[in-house]
Amino acid sequence: MDATLAETLTRWRRHLHANPSLTLHEGPTASFVVEKLRELGVTEIATGVGGHGVVATLHRPGSNRSVGLRADMDALPIEEAAQDLEWRSTNPGVMHACGHDGHTTALLGAAAMLLRDESWSGTVRLVFQPAEEGGGGAAAMVKDGLFRRFPMDRIFGWHNWPGLAAGTIAVHDGAVMAAGRRFEIAIEGHAGHAALPHLTRDPIVAAGHAIVACQSIVARTLDPIDTGVVSLTMVKGGEAENQIAARVSIKGSMRFLRPEVGRQIEEGLRRVAEGVSATFGVQATSRIWGGVPVTSNHPEERDLAAEAAAAVTELRRDIPPAMTGEDFSHFLNEVPGAFVWIGNGSSEGGRELHNPHYDFNDAVLPVASGFLAETARRALAPEAVSKG
Repeated sequence: MDATLAETLTRWRRHLHANPSLTLHEGPTASFVVEKLRELGVTEIATGVGGHGVVATLHRPGSNRSVGLRADMDALPIEEAAQDLEWRSTNPGVMHACGHDGHTTALLGAAAMLLRDESWSGTVRLVFQPAEEGGGGAAAMVKDGLFRRFPMDRIFGWHNWPGLAAGTIAVHDGAVMAAGRRFEIAIEGHAGHAALPHLTRDPIVAAGHAIVACQSIVARTLDPIDTGVVSLTMVKGGEAENQIAARVSIKGSMRFLRPEVGRQIEEGLRRVAEGVSATFGVQATSRIWGGVPVTSNHPEERDLAAEAAAAVTELRRDIPPAMTGEDFSHFLNEVPGAFVWIGNGSSEGGRELHNPHYDFNDAVLPVASGFLAETARRALAPEAVSKG
């Protein structure tokens, strides 16, 4: 990538970081993407796909092969902590704490590189996905006919990875990220005066026991060889210091790599709700919803991605999967594909994903754009025929 394009991409990325769009509200980011695609010379652009999704098409005659390249666009409901960052978020309580600003910009960079390169023929679909952060954006695009309206033989995506050397690409043999679902345990008690607890049914005491019990689901239900996570992330209840509350809500997420493990965790959550109901005389119910499947690479696309990565930068094949979730998995359930990590550099100083100090490493943009462009070229090559 030449220096001028790298500087342009850095400027675009920092603009997106300063102007983040929250999940399901990506209209301004989608408009920015369309504007920049048009500046690059892309004419075939569809908007409003599965919400605020944008799908742009690059086509050169001579081949009926097609490939998709995906980037996610949404930001998180997190207040940015970096006060001295020149491109700090201007949207209070919203920031790009997961690097989707970098993902979006890198795909624009790949478009620029492919437009300048006349060595390929076929069709490249540039998929700018909304609502990755728990908003069901990938599933919504599929439901809106993504692969019917914009046919593609295979699809590729990536995520920046703090803690992995900047620009290094990690390709996993199978599972890349875990399946996950959200859950709530709602505990209905009987409110009353804090000085007269015998006249109440205390949901806070019940919630305390439920919290401890939930932490035993993985440790005492799953085979130690299996991998699972149950994280309680929200507890809400109570209105006054001198009142025993009427209701407590415990919310969280569960993660797993095998469907059977997911079913075991769900059964464990239901048992916890039933147990605290019986023990404390409250009404506790569990609700489990949403989530994403396991993100798992298809063998041929995995190997193609690894070859493309090795042609661009340092390749790693020895990194285990993470228990984070990624709704790119919905795309992988529809067509063959692969998902890789690209190192964002050191995670020290709070530069982990979903941390208020996080910032995407602009030095990674040339590698990320180069990887996407190289992957597209290899996927469109005459000998690259996916067997699904």
